[in-house]
Amino acid sequence: MNVHKIPVSVLVVIHTQDGQVLLMERADAPGFWQSVTGSQDEGETLEQTAIREVREETGLDAGEFELTPWDLSTRYEIYERWRHRYAPGVTHNTEHVFGLKLPAPQPVTLAPREHLDSVWLPWAEAAERCFSPSNAAAIRLLPTRL
Repeated sequence: MNVHKIPVSVLVVIHTQDGQVLLMERADAPGFWQSVTGSQDEGETLEQTAIREVREETGLDAGEFELTPWDLSTRYEIYERWRHRYAPGVTHNTEHVFGLKLPAPQPVTLAPREHLDSVWLPWAEAAERCFSPSNAAAIRLLPTRL
């Protein structure tokens, strides 16, 4: 098994039809709010990664809702504080965006080692709260996806 993360990840914007977005506060960086995100595991499709990460981070079953690839990816420099998780010399990650549409805000079960808190916010407010520029940019696209 690979001990290093693969530098390919998913970002899943969990949202409602009326534009509310779920954000979670990182346990390893209090004050950093984000959507579901996670690295692809060996042998997984991006969709499988999205479904697994949603389940691990929120307890939600993405199969019960509308999961859609947004055909959007961003290559970005991995924050220095998290580079140790990747193979030596890996400095960039490619993130693939998905949307998960729910009929209404759902209660979530956070993974305590990953997140401290969660909140449902109107999309514009959620975008402002995100620490990640690519996450904020994806949320700002939400009105075109509703």
